[in-house]
Order: sequence, then C-alpha cells, then structure tokens
Amino acid sequence: MARWQISPPMALALDLARTAAAGGEVPVGAVVVRDGVIVGEGHNLTRTTCDPTAHAEIVAIRRAAEALGDERLTGCDLYVTLEPCAMCAGAIAHARIGRLYYGASDPKGGGVEHGAQVFRHAQCLHVPEVYSGMGGGEAAELLRGFFAERR
Repeated sequence: MARWQISPPMALALDLARTAAAGGEVPVGAVVVRDGVIVGEGHNLTRTTCDPTAHAEIVAIRRAAEALGDERLTGCDLYVTLEPCAMCAGAIAHARIGRLYYGASDPKGGGVEHGAQVFRHAQCLHVPEVYSGMGGGEAAELLRGFFAERR
C-alpha cells in the first residue's frame, strides 16, 4: 500500500464520509472526477433511503452518469474512502471507470484486494487502474470512531 498525499477529490470524499456519519450512515464518501472536474459525488445512504444498493460509490456513479448523460464513465476517476465491496466493484467495472483510488482497506467486506477480488475474474468486463491508501489513515479512523460509538 502506497503512502499518499490527500488529493482534493479524496479530501471531499472524506468530508462526505463525515456527512454520512453525522446522519447515522456508515462513514463512506465517494467522488467521480473527469478531466479535473467533479461530475458526481455521494455518501452512504442505505439507512436513509432504505436501499441496500445506496453505497457511496453507487450514489456517486449514478449522479455522474446522470450529469454526463451516459452510463459509460470512460475517462473518469473514482475516489472513495473505503475499499469497494463486490457490488460496488461490479458497478465500477460496468461504468468503465478508468482509475479507482481508495483510502482504507476492508479485509472483511472489500471486493477489490480482499474477498471476491472482482477485478481479477476473467468475467470482469473492465478493470480500472487501482490505487489504494490515499487518505487511508483518516478514513480508517472515521470508521473506527463510528463503530466504537455504537458499541
């Protein structure tokens, strides 16, 4: 895992994660960027919307696709505070995201470097470049604090 300076999109994703936590959602935030412009952003909304698919990545991808008028997000980068789960990794592949930057690893529920490792399957339609660790310490601390308060 590389050590990163936090980029502006990841800083925004971390702010979105804090917003999620303040609303009682698991603190995960995501930002989609194309050509240096934010085209979609989101945070976990599963509890708020009673929608198990409303993970930060899915929310951000939906908003980006709507903003761009295209289900293919070719040339877009996704910044997310936590390693995407298998569902989100599948959505990232289907959206044709070019690069994925994520903060904290998720050994229990991750689907990129842990668990299902979606991008390593021959059936995966598209594999983005993956960079882990950007803002990982701060993202992990947000998650630890969130769950510690609920125990």
